[in-house]
Amino acid sequence: MFNLMMFNVDWESGRVQVPLGRVFEYTEDSLVNMYKENGALQLDLLKSLPCLFCEEGTRQESAYVGRIVQARLAGDALALEVAFDRDVPVLQNEMLYENRIDLDMPHDFEFSRNHWAVKNVDLYRFLLRNVRPRRQRPTVFELPEHERIDASLLSAMMPFDAGFREVHEVINQASEDAGLRCRRVDDIWEAPSIIQDVVSLIDRSRVVVCDCTGKNPNVFYEVGIAHTLGRDVVLVTQNEYDIPFDLRHIRYIKYLNNGEGLLKLRHKLANRIRTIVGH
Repeated sequence: MFNLMMFNVDWESGRVQVPLGRVFEYTEDSLVNMYKENGALQLDLLKSLPCLFCEEGTRQESAYVGRIVQARLAGDALALEVAFDRDVPVLQNEMLYENRIDLDMPHDFEFSRNHWAVKNVDLYRFLLRNVRPRRQRPTVFELPEHERIDASLLSAMMPFDAGFREVHEVINQASEDAGLRCRRVDDIWEAPSIIQDVVSLIDRSRVVVCDCTGKNPNVFYEVGIAHTLGRDVVLVTQNEYDIPFDLRHIRYIKYLNNGEGLLKLRHKLANRIRTIVGH
């Protein structure tokens, strides 16, 4: 069993207050009877359960796995001190919503109402099935211990050359057509080294578009990183002979760098992105 705590509070602060009247909403009667005696909450028993601390919503709101350290009555509220399990990455409600039946959350409005429920589900067994474990990390650049992919992000890996300005714009347009937003490494400056920004951008991306035109070695390095991280990669090129031997078994989009050719690239690329993300 676990405590499902769906409240718009600052969970990361570690100290929150939740309304007493919202405890045991969407909880089976048998579980209520187990954790309530003579009208009083059995706080020590509830504290022994693992917790899923959530913000309201069904998209990219954050959710944390942890436990209640301290709990006390504070008028018509409960004052809680909470701690997170650092071995479990920060989750997103989008994933929880997709698996809501497995979490005994069959009603959509459980994601849109502040409440505290007890669920007769093994939370850690659910996490083992649905959350990727820790990964071995490289030494040349840094990767976070757990993935946190932005479902709306597409990254473009391509030569930084004036001749590719219109190609870059077409990739942006195709991304928007498919409901994603496109970023290139020159759009960000988060780390002291460029390669760290490149890797971080690829790691967060749902889709990575790589233009192999001109056999640019940086692009090929970025293709290798994206494939290793398990990202969905779309290869594009103006010349099929610029696709190296090790990548020729992968389908790619060939385009001409002129008005008609770029228009075709936009449509083909948007369609491929839609197929990948399921839009």
